Amino acid sequence: MNQNLCVAHRGFSGRAPENTLAAIHKAMELPFVTWMEIDVQLTKDGIPVVIHDYTLDRTTNGHGKVKDMIYSHIRRLDAGSWKSRDFRGERIPALEEVLELCRGRLKLNIELKNAGNLYPGIERKVSEMLAACGMKDEVVLTSFDTGTLDRIGEADPSVQRGLIFDSRWGDPAGRVRALGCTFLSISFSRLTPGLARFLSGRGVGIMAWTVNKAKEMRRLADMHSDIMICTNRPDVWGETFLEA
Repeated sequence: MNQNLCVAHRGFSGRAPENTLAAIHKAMELPFVTWMEIDVQLTKDGIPVVIHDYTLDRTTNGHGKVKDMIYSHIRRLDAGSWKSRDFRGERIPALEEVLELCRGRLKLNIELKNAGNLYPGIERKVSEMLAACGMKDEVVLTSFDTGTLDRIGEADPSVQRGLIFDSRWGDPAGRVRALGCTFLSISFSRLTPGLARFLSGRGVGIMAWTVNKAKEMRRLADMHSDIMICTNRPDVWGETFLEA
C-alpha cells in the first residue's frame, strides 16, 4: 500500500461543503483517509468553530466577520446550500463536536486562523479542549502566524505544532527549527526533494497541500514516502494509489 498518507482537506470538500460534518462523514466513509485538515476561528463569545474564511459570505447565507458574530447566530446559518441543494441546512460545526466525532478515527491538522492576535486566547482554549477530550496525541495545531505558534507552545508544550508555509522565498526548514515545530504544512508547489529528505531525516512531519490531480500526487509520492498528501479529492488519491 502507498505510504503517502491521504489527508482530507476540510473534509471531503470536493463532494460536500467544506469544514462541515457532512464533509467529515464523507471523508470517514473512505477507509484510507487517516488524516483531515480543518480551520478554526473564535466567535464573538469565544466558541471555537470550524470555518476557513474570516467572513461568512462565501460559505454561508450570512454576512460579516466570524469574530463579530455570537455562536447562536452562527449556528442558525446555512453552510451547505452554496455547494448544493442536497446540503441545504448544513451548519458550521463547533470544534468540540468535530473532536468528538473524529476521536480515535481521524487524526487532525487544525489550522488556527489567527492573524496577529485577531483571536486572543484561541491557543489556550483549543489546547485545553484537546486535553479535555484526550486528543492531544491525535492533533497537530498549525498556523502561518509565528506568534500563534509561540503561544501554543506556552499554553501547552506537549501539543504538536506545525508551521504553514507558502512563500517563494525563505527557509522553511530553518523556520521550523527556530520555532521548535515538528511539522511543516507547505504548498505542494513549494516542496522540493531536498527539503523533503532534510525534514524527514530530522523527524519533521510534512504535509503538502492542496493536491487534487493524480499526476501531482504521483510526483509527490516519488519525491518521498513521508509526504502527506492533502486533497479536496481523496477519491482521486484512492484511484491513483489503490486501483493502479
